Amino acid sequence: MFYQISILLAFAAGLLSFLSPCVLPLIPSYLAFLGGMANKRHLVAATLSFILGFSAVFTALSILFSGTFLLLGGAARYINIAAGIIVILLGLNVLFDFLKFLNYEKRAALTGRPKGFIGAFLVGIAFGAGWSPCVGPILGSILLMAGQSGKAGQAMLYLAVYSAGLGLPFLAAAVFFNRFLKGAAKLRSRLPLIKRISGIFLIGIGVFILLGQYQRLNIFLLKAEYAFSSWAKTGDPPVQVLPAILFFIIAALPPAFRLFKKRPLRSWPLIIFSGIFSILGIVQAAGILDSAGLLARWLLYRQTI
Repeated sequence: MFYQISILLAFAAGLLSFLSPCVLPLIPSYLAFLGGMANKRHLVAATLSFILGFSAVFTALSILFSGTFLLLGGAARYINIAAGIIVILLGLNVLFDFLKFLNYEKRAALTGRPKGFIGAFLVGIAFGAGWSPCVGPILGSILLMAGQSGKAGQAMLYLAVYSAGLGLPFLAAAVFFNRFLKGAAKLRSRLPLIKRISGIFLIGIGVFILLGQYQRLNIFLLKAEYAFSSWAKTGDPPVQVLPAILFFIIAALPPAFRLFKKRPLRSWPLIIFSGIFSILGIVQAAGILDSAGLLARWLLYRQTI
């Protein structure tokens, strides 16, 4: 699967778009706008419709870009160079704001509550079309990456994954609305750092596009997967012990964090999370579970698809 690294990058790009300074602060307003449908169940359903709406816009853009690149297929090398340079410039602009015409934030004008789930879907379309300039550098980079393939199906996959990266936090915010409001308020002070991370991320994507290194990265990942699978099949003691240690570390992290922050340990989500990973660590150490072997088999199966 030579496009797996691009899928990971597309998902990460969606998450960074959600955390961008012109999206995250207005999420509560969007959810409150969609929440004109009374209870949480309706809010979650309306948010799903909203996500499908902007996903449809981004997917349509991917088809347009892939078709354009397909028509220019004979100049693939030069297209890669141009696309890479553009993405690097977009990343530098995120860091230094020197392309002022790209900093215009055109936002969807929403004047009335959506009527039903079809209304929420239409609001999602408006979000996708109206906010494209706002998340433009990241979205544009993923569109260029998708268009490179010249294959509509592959381009649609990239933008669907990007939409998932942007949409899943929307959905989580709707499910845990009250907690999200508290967390978002704390996260606002970190927005400049997130902006810098986004810029560096885009520059990295641009360099890979410019140098045509995606395929080499995927070959490296495939070799690493085969090496891991070979190691897992040996059945040596570390194959059983190391995953158990990892499970116990994961189980201990939330309580340790809360103790560091001097917060009470009585929290059902914490108890359930730590309990699950503690049980996994115990059954792994006892030899009942072979998580490394299961992961190795899944990796080999995935490569055959």
